[in-house]
Amino acid sequence: MTKKSSLLVVVGATILGVIFVVVMVKLKQGPAHEGTKPQVHTVHTVDISPTRFLLQATGFGNVKAGDTWQAVSNVEGRVIWRDPDLKSGNLIAAKTPLLRIDPTRYELAMRAAKADVTTTEIELRQLEQEAANTRKLLALEKDRQVLAERELERARSLTRRNFVSETKLDEQEKLTLQQRLAVQSLENTLSLVPTRQAMLKARLAYRQTSLEQARENLADTEFIAPFDLRLDQVGVDLHQHINRGQSLFTADSIATAEATIQVPVPDLRRLLAIVRHNSAASRPDDALPDMKSDLNMGPLAATVSLAGNSAMRWQARVTRIASGLDPATRTVQVVLTVDEPYRNANSPEQVPLVRNMYVRGTLSALTPDPVLVVPAAAVHQGMVYLANADNRLERRPVQVAWSQRDLAVIGNGLNPGDRVILDQLVPAIDGMPIDPIPNPEAAEKLRHQASGEAL
Repeated sequence: MTKKSSLLVVVGATILGVIFVVVMVKLKQGPAHEGTKPQVHTVHTVDISPTRFLLQATGFGNVKAGDTWQAVSNVEGRVIWRDPDLKSGNLIAAKTPLLRIDPTRYELAMRAAKADVTTTEIELRQLEQEAANTRKLLALEKDRQVLAERELERARSLTRRNFVSETKLDEQEKLTLQQRLAVQSLENTLSLVPTRQAMLKARLAYRQTSLEQARENLADTEFIAPFDLRLDQVGVDLHQHINRGQSLFTADSIATAEATIQVPVPDLRRLLAIVRHNSAASRPDDALPDMKSDLNMGPLAATVSLAGNSAMRWQARVTRIASGLDPATRTVQVVLTVDEPYRNANSPEQVPLVRNMYVRGTLSALTPDPVLVVPAAAVHQGMVYLANADNRLERRPVQVAWSQRDLAVIGNGLNPGDRVILDQLVPAIDGMPIDPIPNPEAAEKLRHQASGEAL
C-alpha cells in the first residue's frame, strides 16, 4: 500500500470516530432532576423551668484559734511544780493545774496584810466605843453643869441680899466655869470622832487593798487552764526562776476556730443583696458592704474546707467582717467560725482544724425567688439557641445576671417552657430545621446543680 492510500485510511478512521462520539453524546440521556431537601439536624434540648439557685462566694485564708491564752507571770519566783503534760501539742482539759511558782513570800505578805487589816478594824471598834463612853460622860457632865448653873444663880441672889460673902460667890463661879470647861472638852472630843473614824476607814481600805493584792499575788503563783485547750509554745522548765512579765507558754482554745477568708466584693455584695432583698445590688461592684445592714450575716450558710482537699470539710458560721479592704485584690476579709473543730477528728481521713491551716471558705444562700438557669455552654456570645414551636432554630439574645458552677442565671430573654438546645451547632442559622430530642436527665441534673444538691 502506498503512503497516500495509508494516509487516507487514517483520516477516514478519525472522521468516523469523531462522528461516533458526537452521535453518542447526542443520544445520551441526562440524570433525572428532583427537588433538593434541606438537611435536618438532630439536637438535644431541655425545657427551662424556674428553680431556686444556690449562690456562692468563696475565698481563701488562714486559720487561728477563736481564743488564745498567753500565760504571762505577774509575780516572780522559782518554779516548784510543772505538769508533765505541759508540752507543745498536748490537749489539756479546763481547770487542770499546769504550773506553780514558790508561794512562800506571797503567803507571808498575805498574813502581814491580814494582821494590818485586823489591827485597823480593832482601832475602829475602839474608837466607836470611846465615842459611846464620851457621850455618856457628856450627858452626866451636862447634868452637873445644870446644877452648877443653878447653884451660881442662888449664890448671886444671896450675895445681893448680903446672906453670902463675895468669896463664896467667887468660889461658885469658879466651880461653874470648871464644869463648863469639862462639858466643852467632851464636846470637842466627840467632834473629832468623825475625822478620826474617816482616817481609820481610809487606812482600813488601804490595808484591805494590800491584802487583796497579796491574795492576787498568791493566786498568780498557780496557773490553771481556763478552758479546754491545746498547748502551742512552752518556754518554762522546772526549778527555773521566773521574772515578773515573763511569757511562759501559749495555748489555743479548742472550742472554736476562726478562718479569715478573702472574698471578692462583688460576690459578697450580690450574696448579701439576695439574702436581704436590700439595695445592695444597686451599689457599684467595688463598693464595700453596707456596715449598717450587711454585718448581720446570720442567714448565710458557710463551710470551711482544706485547700486542695475538699473532702475535709467543717460547718461554719459567719461572725463578722474584718475592717479594711484589700486595694490590690478588691476583697473583703470575712471571718468564719467553726465550733468544736476537734469533734470529728479522725486522722488521716479527717484532721482537726488547727492554727495556720490554709483553707477555702464558702458562703452560700438560696435565692428567695426561683430563677431561670441554663448551662453556661448554652450561651453563645450573648445568644441562646432555642427550638421554636415549628422545630426550627431560633437565636435569641439574653442577659446573663451571673454565672457560677458552669451555670448561667438568665436575667432577661428567656421564658419558662422555652426549649434550650444543648448541642453546639455549626453553622447556626435562624430558621434552619431541627429535630429536637428532649433530654430529661440533663434537665434534672441542671435542677440539682442549680439548687446545690449535686455539690
